[in-house]
Amino acid sequence: LAKIYKNVIATDTSPKQLEFAIKLPNIRYQLTPPTMSITELEQNVATQSSVDLVTIAAALHWFDLPQFYKQVKWVLKKPNGVIAAWTYTMPEINESVGAVFKPFDTVDCEPFWEPQRKLVDNKYMSIDFPFEPVDGVDNTGPFDQFVLEKVMDLDNYFTFIRSCSGYQTAKDKGVELLTDNVMDKFKVAWNEDGQSQKVARFPIYLRIGQVGN
Repeated sequence: LAKIYKNVIATDTSPKQLEFAIKLPNIRYQLTPPTMSITELEQNVATQSSVDLVTIAAALHWFDLPQFYKQVKWVLKKPNGVIAAWTYTMPEINESVGAVFKPFDTVDCEPFWEPQRKLVDNKYMSIDFPFEPVDGVDNTGPFDQFVLEKVMDLDNYFTFIRSCSGYQTAKDKGVELLTDNVMDKFKVAWNEDGQSQKVARFPIYLRIGQVGN
């Protein structure tokens, strides 16, 4: 975004996340509380009708949506200010790894996923999104389906799994989901083709709208 816009305001509720952020002269990083009043929004983020684009990266499902949308409509320029929310699903490796991952995800992890995870599973299509459509297929914008690709080895794959909220919730409750037995199953599937590194595909799903009048 910093290559496209003159000024970018990047917010997060986590100081640790902001520490890892790339520093560029036209990005202002702002630590924000989980909830803000309009006054706090104006003081810390942006003034009314001053923002061209609000974008949310793989986080919209965690928000208090009615309150968030109220603030989005307040900061966006009318009538053409745009909100673009996107999320990604779990990495797709190959059929062998997928056959191990599916029961791990739907059985082992299921008790520890928050209800909001269903919104991601549904590719954001069931999420409340009270904005006017923009041009494009299914009113989501003029784009083809995006896919992020990342080269991973098995350790990278396990690191990604450990970063997921379901795994972290289980860990906090004293449950280790990546048991030796589970990891052995993944190792067999991963090494089946003799390639230690694989291209992981992350399908991207978008909801794009305009604020309107």
